[in-house]
Amino acid sequence: MTHLNETQVKELQQLLANPKKIAIIPHRNVDGDAMGSTLGLYHILKQLNHQITVVVPNEIPDYLQWIPGIEEATLIFEGAKNSEAIKVLKEAELIFTLDFNAFHRTGEQMEATLKTLSATFIMIDHHEKPDNFAKYTFSDINYSSTCQMVYELIQKLELGYHINIEAATCLYTGIATDSGGFRFPRTTGNLHRIVADLIDIGVNNSKIHENLYDNGDYNKLQILGKALTNMKVLPEYKTSYIALSQKEQNELQVKKGDTEGIVNYGLTIKDIDFTAFFTEVSEEKIIKISFRSQGDFDVNQFARNHFNGGGHKNAAGGKSFDSLDDTITKFIAILAIEKK
Repeated sequence: MTHLNETQVKELQQLLANPKKIAIIPHRNVDGDAMGSTLGLYHILKQLNHQITVVVPNEIPDYLQWIPGIEEATLIFEGAKNSEAIKVLKEAELIFTLDFNAFHRTGEQMEATLKTLSATFIMIDHHEKPDNFAKYTFSDINYSSTCQMVYELIQKLELGYHINIEAATCLYTGIATDSGGFRFPRTTGNLHRIVADLIDIGVNNSKIHENLYDNGDYNKLQILGKALTNMKVLPEYKTSYIALSQKEQNELQVKKGDTEGIVNYGLTIKDIDFTAFFTEVSEEKIIKISFRSQGDFDVNQFARNHFNGGGHKNAAGGKSFDSLDDTITKFIAILAIEKK
């Protein structure tokens, strides 16, 4: 846990007092918290006349395309404007890294560029074991989301009056998604007080939830149906899991963001406290894995120990370089030891 001390807060205030070239970066394969925090910060700092670009490692999924600022603020690093994105990063005086704590979380291409930069880095993140690349680090796993951390940092910087409706909408989005719709253990009274403030600013919370969760189409329902059909339950380990092969994804025309949230269905079964979702990614020659748990089972440690990943106690990710079948066989063998 690393918080900014009073001296560092004053230094940041001074750095932000005059217009600068600023880059804000989320992790690769963005989620609601990554986009909400980066664009929320963008809308706040823009009012201080900074020149700001949100440089996103790869494409933004459809379910997040409605977030205020997507069109005007973002550049995709692994896209047609790669050279422009590299130029922005090289010219940036300040670089905020949000919702990740190690350069490799941006992907190999962007990591290589970030390692060459001499700008001042500011990290805001709520994952374990941060790397030591930032001059200013605000890192604490006890927060529900990076959006909550951005809100609190902005208050410490005495810039709270710059949280307009666009910024508030972005921050609410990240809090809502990373708290599991205000269900996860780190949903505290203080978090609800922050949310109340965002609603008082003018956030249309009903519309945000509609945009996030009621924006599906027939094909997404077919994908969900197939995933649920594939679900297996291992009652002896209080565990469920879902697997989608590359062949099944191709047949269902799965695109980025279509499987968002499917992993959570595995925890809706009575007496199940651990679930996993295995997705074959042939292009990268990996099996992408999402882990979720309830109660005391630590999926962050499970992912770190066995599947090249990590995250939070109740929500983590990992990957395997074995085949889909071999990965699941390994997973079940580990369960026999860790959840006997």
